[in-house]
Amino acid sequence: MATFFISIFVLLMQFLWKYIDDMVGKGLEWTVIAQLLFYVSASLVPLALPLSILLSSLMTFGNLGEHYELVAFKSAGISLKRILRPLTFVVVLLSIMAFAFSNYWLPIANLKSKSLLYDVKEQKPTMIIQPGYFSNDLDGLSIRVREKKEIDGVEHLYDILIYDHRKGAGNLSVITAEEGIFSISKELGILELKLYNGESYEESEKGKQKQNFELSRSKFKENTIREDFSQFDLNRTDEDLFKTNYKMLNMRQLKESIDTLTRIKNERHTEFSQGLKNSYFLYSNIGEKNSTKKTIDREVNFDSFISDLNPTQKQQLFNTATNLSRNSKSRLSSIVNDLYERNKYINRHYIQWHKKLTLPFACIILFLIGAPLGAIIRKGGLGMPIVISVIFFLLFHILSTTGEKMAKEGSLSPIEGMWMASIILLPVGIFFTLKATSDSALFKTDGYIDFIKRAFKKPENPADS
Repeated sequence: MATFFISIFVLLMQFLWKYIDDMVGKGLEWTVIAQLLFYVSASLVPLALPLSILLSSLMTFGNLGEHYELVAFKSAGISLKRILRPLTFVVVLLSIMAFAFSNYWLPIANLKSKSLLYDVKEQKPTMIIQPGYFSNDLDGLSIRVREKKEIDGVEHLYDILIYDHRKGAGNLSVITAEEGIFSISKELGILELKLYNGESYEESEKGKQKQNFELSRSKFKENTIREDFSQFDLNRTDEDLFKTNYKMLNMRQLKESIDTLTRIKNERHTEFSQGLKNSYFLYSNIGEKNSTKKTIDREVNFDSFISDLNPTQKQQLFNTATNLSRNSKSRLSSIVNDLYERNKYINRHYIQWHKKLTLPFACIILFLIGAPLGAIIRKGGLGMPIVISVIFFLLFHILSTTGEKMAKEGSLSPIEGMWMASIILLPVGIFFTLKATSDSALFKTDGYIDFIKRAFKKPENPADS
């Protein structure tokens, strides 16, 4: 549990660093941020769970080996296989839970996190005025101040310049002021900017050509600009817009979606094939006044067919054939691209379907790597186990990502791409398990040094003996 929450925390920090710019300065309630982090944490479980199983198994058996508890077990006649048996049962149980989570709860977490993150990105920032810069957060107003001070909890602005674009006619209205006080009342739902000792300039259009303008200027000691604060509220998007995405579906829904998409693709291919056939095997009675198109349902000897035509008819026939060929080439290129994109989209559904099975299997494989390695290395704590865990997890993650990308691009089938990491690492886990159960000195440097010395040792001369 400890390593799992540590892994979740590390991955969550990566998410925060990635999207921190989309969340800062938008006046989000802490409940919204807490909701987003909770849903994102749930969506990170497929990464955190295998890593935590690998790290915890390494630490557990590393501690047992470091404190000679494994030696005590073996001296009592208990083999490593028997020691691994209860933990294997726990890992299998965790794998079953991981499958249930991946199939039923992960789509919901993905739906909630993606829709909420989309709304946060679309959320307007609250009014953050930086001295020397124009702020366009308020609809229709562009504000710049020279200096900003906070006095008794109230924000005071100095040397204010405001361009009012609310009429949609350009920079026809300009307001300047020596000082202003900026305040937000969420209870009343208004944003208020009080201006002191300023001037207002406004140009009004005159005439149909809009080339002549009348300028009116007025001075004021106090002026107030009020805006509706509801424009800064977080508006939730309907989650139904995201429900059809393949990441939001369980295995049954993915299978239904794959069947539907495959049927549509086949219908599209059949329609194109029939249309292309009709375009090739249609001809007209060239040269006749009442020209009618006929479908050729039999084989035609084109040499004898062309020889019966006069030169004008032949030229007309060749021009028609050229145009048909060009049109067919264009249609063929279009349908090839269309079928390619449809296959890619179908493959993404297959990838997501297999991903729900590779997660529980990855937990078992990484346990088979971590537990024997801990027994062989005999180092507990957070030092060596973390280093080895990161190495093997990076290897697993790189293989998984590479296989998934190759499957998405069509270089590998979805089965080959998604199971590539498991197929490669499963023999590694079995190898480590066999070495650990046979008390192999796999990581003892003395054995390798002795082997190198024997390999480079000069053979004895029989004459000397």
